[in-house]
Amino acid sequence: MTEPSSVIQIANNHHSEPKELDGSTTSKGTTASQSSRSQTPPVMDKTLSSVANLAQLLPTGTVLAFQALSPSFSNHGICYTSNRCITLVLLILCTISCIFFSFTDSFKGTNGKLYYGMATPKGFIVFNYQPSDGKVFTNLWRFRIRWLDYVHAMFSVVVFLTLAFSDTNIQHCFFPNSGANTKQILQNLPLGAGFLSSMVFLIFPTTRKGIGYSDMTPYRQ
Repeated sequence: MTEPSSVIQIANNHHSEPKELDGSTTSKGTTASQSSRSQTPPVMDKTLSSVANLAQLLPTGTVLAFQALSPSFSNHGICYTSNRCITLVLLILCTISCIFFSFTDSFKGTNGKLYYGMATPKGFIVFNYQPSDGKVFTNLWRFRIRWLDYVHAMFSVVVFLTLAFSDTNIQHCFFPNSGANTKQILQNLPLGAGFLSSMVFLIFPTTRKGIGYSDMTPYRQ
C-alpha cells in the first residue's frame, strides 16, 4: 500500500523540477533582455539632448518649419525619388533661412517702437519703418555687417545640417543602406558639432537680436 504513494511523490518531484528550471530560465532571459534594452536609452537620450541644445542656436521659425514638414516630405523615412527631391529643397531653403536670419537684427527707436532689419556692408535696412514714424533712429552704420556675422552664419549652417541629419527620417531617406560606420557617424556627429558650435558661440558672442532667435537680453536703442 505504501509503494504507490511513494511512486506518486517521486513523479510529483520530477514534475516540479522542470517548472523551477523554466522559471529560472525565463527570469534570466528577461533579465538579459532588460539589460540590453537599458543600454539603449542612455545613447538615445544623449543624442536627443544634444540635438535639443543645438536647436537653441537656430532661428525658432526655421526649426519649427523643418520639424513640421520633414516627416511628411520624407514620407517618414520611406523615400521615393520625389520625396528625396522635395526634402532636399526643404533642406536648402532652411539652410538659406539660417544664413539670412544670421544677418538680421532688431532695436528700439527713440519712440519706443521695436524695429527689425537686415545688416548690410554699408549700413542697415529697416523692414518695418513707416514715414509717419519720423526720425526715430540715427547712426545705423553701427549695425553694419562685421566679420563675426559671417562666422555665426557659417556655424548656423553647420548646426542646422547636423540637426537635420540627426533625424531618423532624413537618415533613412538619404542613407537607406547605411552601414555600421555611417550610423556611428550620424549618431555621434551632433555631440561633436554641438560642442564645437557652443565653443564658437561662447568665445565669439554676438550682440545681435536676430528675427526668430530666443534671446532675452534687452534691445539696443
